[in-house]
Amino acid sequence: MKNSLIIAILFIFSANVFSQNIPKQAKLIEDFVPKNWKILYHVQGDLNKDKIDDHAIIIENTNPENIKENEGLGANILNLNPRILMVLFKNKENYTLAAQNNKGFIPTENSEDNPCLADPISETQGISIEKGVLKTSFNYWLSCGSWYVNKADYTFRFQNNRFELIGFDHSSFHRASGEESSTSINFSTKKKSETTGGNMSDDNEGKEKTVWKTIKSNKIYDLQNLDDETYFEIDKN
Repeated sequence: MKNSLIIAILFIFSANVFSQNIPKQAKLIEDFVPKNWKILYHVQGDLNKDKIDDHAIIIENTNPENIKENEGLGANILNLNPRILMVLFKNKENYTLAAQNNKGFIPTENSEDNPCLADPISETQGISIEKGVLKTSFNYWLSCGSWYVNKADYTFRFQNNRFELIGFDHSSFHRASGEESSTSINFSTKKKSETTGGNMSDDNEGKEKTVWKTIKSNKIYDLQNLDDETYFEIDKN
């Protein structure tokens, strides 16, 4: 992928250990949220084909010790509280914790290493459920240090009793030149496309070039095991 150095800078986030006791089942969604945590985003839709809407939430710690002052460029106050993604299956009686990611895959609001980086999920809301699959979306925009805007989308399907990554899409554009590029990986078909030469300007229309490849890796990516290094591993496919 192009701009790998820039993307590497964007994907540096603080690793946080999550050690709360989360119930396996509960009557209410709020019962899965530990004390002093809050729900940031909440979506619903059928994920296990039982015709009952399931739920996905992103929660965030509210520990004031994770709020830091920043004297340099970027935001004056940095919120470094960890975030957790949970997927809850619903039946007629209760909710069951189907999956959770507490390994830093969901980025914090701010980054101590990159204080100019805006909250990666403030525009995308981080999660969505569409046509029976779960999607996570991250948007990387910096107020200083880079002209590039990057977006990464991960698509998960519940199969083999877990949420497996079936698709990855990355796009990048330069705010000054309008230069665009994108990558798309289908893990089900083992196909990868790389598109370059695009530009947001109409003058560059028709100059895009797409190259298709077959990915070599047979690794299965489970939502629960992804972390802030997953992007780089996928990039090698």
